[in-house]
Amino acid sequence: MITLQTYNVFLIVMAALALVVYVALNFFEAGYGYLFNPKYGRPIPNKVGWVVMESPVFFAMAALWLLSDYKWQAAPLALLLLFEMHYFQRSFIFPLRMRGNSKMPLGIVIMGMVFNTLNACMQGGWIFYFAPRMGYYDNWFSKPYFYIGAAIFLAGFFINLQSDHIIRHLRKPGDTRHYIPRGGMFRYVSSANYFGELTEWVGFAVASWSWAGAVFAWWTFANLAPRSASLYRRYEKEFGEEFTSLKRKKIIPFIY
Repeated sequence: MITLQTYNVFLIVMAALALVVYVALNFFEAGYGYLFNPKYGRPIPNKVGWVVMESPVFFAMAALWLLSDYKWQAAPLALLLLFEMHYFQRSFIFPLRMRGNSKMPLGIVIMGMVFNTLNACMQGGWIFYFAPRMGYYDNWFSKPYFYIGAAIFLAGFFINLQSDHIIRHLRKPGDTRHYIPRGGMFRYVSSANYFGELTEWVGFAVASWSWAGAVFAWWTFANLAPRSASLYRRYEKEFGEEFTSLKRKKIIPFIY
């Protein structure tokens, strides 16, 4: 059985790896989507790539919950529902609603699978095993953390869905041109979908009030902030003053 001390070392290692990823992605673009680059591996259909990349965390988190002796405790169950709501949408609904025939490099899919599996261990280990044994979530709903965090999470979830909808409807069938997304939180940032996802996991960190949640929020920023900067540069290069005149930030409104 893994000890709490070993688990804490795991969290520290994951936080340190996020810093490495953050630095690396400021020099190397993650080559998928608008930034697609075949050097990251054999291209596979986007829909298949997203399902294969995102679904492991959905199933791993569910398995960790089912194997826990505390699965019917209210707070862990509520946190599971928030977590799985995001990943059910991301793993199964989001890919099915994709348009076009875009590709994703296999290397990106594999790296995503590895991180998602580790993240399930990180979140599930705390929420379903260590925290309940210590009574950490006893009387959780008499404290403000869950309510504040869940509200932030749901706001981020809505922003993410709305932004994906805007992006998905930029093109008409058969059109392959690029367009500047407009509306919703795109009024303030060029990567509103990433802002929504970052908001979700900041909310989840508050709702769980855990270092595991905080490390995941840090990972989300480390992965998405450099990517949003790369996308910003692409928009600048492709659209010039039409884009820069909008005076948007990259991922965090009014800040960055």
